[in-house]
Formats: sequence, C-alpha cells, structure tokens
Amino acid sequence: MKKTRLVVAGLALAALTTVGAGTAAYAHHAFAAEFDADAPVLLKGKVVTVEWVNPHTWIHINVPDTDGKGKPKKGTMMNWAIEGGTPNTLLRTGIKKDSLKMGTEVVVRGYQSKDALCDVHPKTKKKTCKANGRDVTFPNGCKLFVGSSGTGAPKDGSDATEDKSASANACNAAAPA
Repeated sequence: MKKTRLVVAGLALAALTTVGAGTAAYAHHAFAAEFDADAPVLLKGKVVTVEWVNPHTWIHINVPDTDGKGKPKKGTMMNWAIEGGTPNTLLRTGIKKDSLKMGTEVVVRGYQSKDALCDVHPKTKKKTCKANGRDVTFPNGCKLFVGSSGTGAPKDGSDATEDKSASANACNAAAPA
C-alpha cells in the first residue's frame, strides 16, 4: 500500500512538472514566434503607460491612426503595445522608470506582430496594435536599445552585443529628458 502511494505521488509530481515546464516555455517566446522581421514599424507617439513586468516590459504609446496610404486620420489615435526586454535589460541600457513618463513623446523602431491585427477593446472601442521594440528615441535625441538579446530578432546593430562599436545607443548617464 505504501509503495503504491509512493508511485502515485511520483507520477503526479512528474505530471505537474511537465505541465509547469510547458507553461513556462509558452510564456517566454522567441522573436520569430510572434513578430515579423519583414514588417518593420517606426512609431512616433506619446507614452501612455509602461508595464515593468517580467518576462518583458511593455511600453504603450498613442500614435495617430492612418488611412490605407499612411496619412494620419484626423482625430483618431491607436494604442501600440511595444514589447521590450526584461525590466533589468531596460535598466542596464539606461532607461529608468522615470525616463518613460506619461506624455513623453518618443520614437520607437521595431517590428509588428505576425498577425498584423490590431485588437479593438469591446468597451472603449480603442484600437491596440502590438510590436516588438528595438530602440526608443527620446525628445533630447538619446536613443536606447529596448529589445532583448538572443531572441532571434533581426541583427541590425541596435543591440550593443551584436557590434561592440555600436554607439548609436550610447546616451549620457543622466536619465533622458
């Protein structure tokens, strides 16, 4: 009887471990699983909010909506949820929690999600699109890398680990204005 309980407990533990590992693998993905390297985006807008959460930070900015020809539609805005690296990655590149204040106008270079769909919130009717961020340029011209190394994102020199001579990301030690 005791041996049977031990076997059952061992099988239950193995099953739970397998389920837990699968969940962790799903939660953290490679760039190519969700984003399109052939769909670069250049977004200019004001910071709405920043989520400093693991495994990725999210920077939300409001960007003027455009028509099919890329011209801004009057009075319409889209929210872009931009995935960055871990909070630690952003902190190491020089982005501090107070660097991305609400209302700060930034330029974000990155890649759109593979589905290229923008969700519309059922209650607010607000449109949100998703992108993987490579770098953020602040109003003072400071440009900082916000991606995460080794995810399979296109190599474009944004990540200082790709090219030790890349100095486009280098900013003054002071927090961007």
